[in-house]
Amino acid sequence: MASPAAVSHTSAAALSHLIRHISTTCTADLRPEYHRLVRKVSLLSHLLDEIDEFFSRSEAGGGEGSSAPPVDPVDGLDQLLTALRAANRFLSLGRDARTCQVADSHNVANDTVPDKISVQFKYLMWQLEKALGNFPYNYFGISEEIQEQVELVRAQMKREIKKESSDVKLFSELHHVLTSRQTGDLQSNLSNLPDEHHELREIVLPVLEIHDVPDSDVERIMQDLINRLDEIKISNSLTMEEKSTTSGKSESVKKTQEKVQKGDTITIPEDFRCPISLELMRDPVIVSTGQTYERAFIQRWIDNGNRTCPKTQQKLQNTTLTPNYVLRSLIMQWCEEHGIDPPTRSKSDGFSLEVGGDRTAIESIVRSLSSTSPDDRKSAAAEIRSLAKRSTDNRILLAEAGAIPALVSLLSSKDKKTQEHAVTSLLNLSIYDHNKELIILAGAIIPIVQVLHIGSMEARENAAAAIFSLSLVDENKITIGSTPGAIEALVELLQTGSARGRKDAATALFNLCIYQANKVRAVRAGILLPLIQMLQDSSNNGTIDEALTILSVLVSHQECKLAIAKANTIPVLIDLLRSGQPRNKENAAAILLALCKKDIENLACIGRLGALIPLTELTKTGTDRAKRKATSLLEHLSNLKVM
Repeated sequence: MASPAAVSHTSAAALSHLIRHISTTCTADLRPEYHRLVRKVSLLSHLLDEIDEFFSRSEAGGGEGSSAPPVDPVDGLDQLLTALRAANRFLSLGRDARTCQVADSHNVANDTVPDKISVQFKYLMWQLEKALGNFPYNYFGISEEIQEQVELVRAQMKREIKKESSDVKLFSELHHVLTSRQTGDLQSNLSNLPDEHHELREIVLPVLEIHDVPDSDVERIMQDLINRLDEIKISNSLTMEEKSTTSGKSESVKKTQEKVQKGDTITIPEDFRCPISLELMRDPVIVSTGQTYERAFIQRWIDNGNRTCPKTQQKLQNTTLTPNYVLRSLIMQWCEEHGIDPPTRSKSDGFSLEVGGDRTAIESIVRSLSSTSPDDRKSAAAEIRSLAKRSTDNRILLAEAGAIPALVSLLSSKDKKTQEHAVTSLLNLSIYDHNKELIILAGAIIPIVQVLHIGSMEARENAAAAIFSLSLVDENKITIGSTPGAIEALVELLQTGSARGRKDAATALFNLCIYQANKVRAVRAGILLPLIQMLQDSSNNGTIDEALTILSVLVSHQECKLAIAKANTIPVLIDLLRSGQPRNKENAAAILLALCKKDIENLACIGRLGALIPLTELTKTGTDRAKRKATSLLEHLSNLKVM
């Protein structure tokens, strides 16, 4: 296997240049696909830093990478480099096309351009994900933290392409042909292709364009690809014939199987259906009785003057609709597991669009956000705050009218009320998933963090809630966590904020700390002090539960585990074993077990503090999970005595 000296430092330097160049080249007037690509590539900058460190160590005589990586290091770098070169050309072509459209728009076939861009974007997502999946991380000494970050980026790329499985198969074959071309192994059949392959051309030609394939090679590549596809088709046909002959299955049985594979006969779990429409929910929300409904249907129910829960007939204490993110995530996961396209929220669910249905009126309100009059700006922000709270349709129309960039600019307003309306409007707009991306692209994170520091208490509360909403997108956890002052501002709100502010901060911090690097940032920002204070607040079980939930996430990181033990948390957790609510006892036992695993000092500490009695009681009266954790802790304590 190649030594570090043999690994191409030139490729690494080219990689560095490309990532940095791509991260700074996208302009606001390009389509969303270009922005999404740039965001994902920019998240690879930390991977690049560690690759550079590897070469620095090698030049300084720091030794080679780990032996026998699964992929040749040169090949691993080159695969990623090839994909990034294609990405760079994609952006370059996009800028050139934009220039041509401005200069001579009547010559541009606007009806075909979107399809071409979509194909190129999906291919790049596939190619980059494949290259990152094959990269020899261990050889280059890439840390677990950075590998986790790359995995999040890969997950985002997979989601971009998962709906087009047929395209993915074609991308794979085309990639094989392009690789063969680079090694001089292409067939030389230059015969003209029949018209029946027109649709294939519509996918292949855009991909060849971003790989800068010469025109002289196009026909050869097309013919080689067609030959490969024909071979696969013949092979599949023979395989199907063998299966049909040996199993004797009738055509009707085959069709039934196909239906099952397509999801036509799959039963939707009852919990995933809206009790009103009985359809798979797209935007599940919780009402005050705890029941979940599709937002559009329950909103219409309430708008018609009803004040009872349709399912239980209980009186609604309020008309607040809280997004059920957990259920929506489960629905998305279920759809993915069963090969079903996940439900998406349409621009209109068949209902009237309230005030926001008048596009002209909305555009007028949005224009007022940029008025020279401070009162007009404040009034417009307040109206948008209200409109964005009411319905998905309004959120879509407001975003399309350009409200998001204008609201972001108002976050720096000296008028506290205008600032509060702006950040709350962004929070309400972010409920619609696509708007999350637009808010990030508008550069909202830094000004939202500033509001967290200096805004009114209500503005700070809603800024924390906005950060939570935006962090539901995995890659945003990285972006927000790495923004200077973001986690520190949330920790400050957790310690000094109002009851609602502390709750919003706790929710945001919990979600951010799912990402490994943010756990350390939170501990270094001082999160343990307010968490311990929350654990000692016996008057509020809710805050205890929130603190335990965050601690249970933090304790999985070794540095955080050491800090938790050092912060004298163990005595507080043992007190909760004695007097806490059942759920709190369960979580306290789980955290204590994590602290004591492979740590004799912590284990001896809980023994000295009298944990034996409450743990024994928990094995008899606790929840199933609490019994398991308590039993495991008692076994560890027993082994410690033997030692």
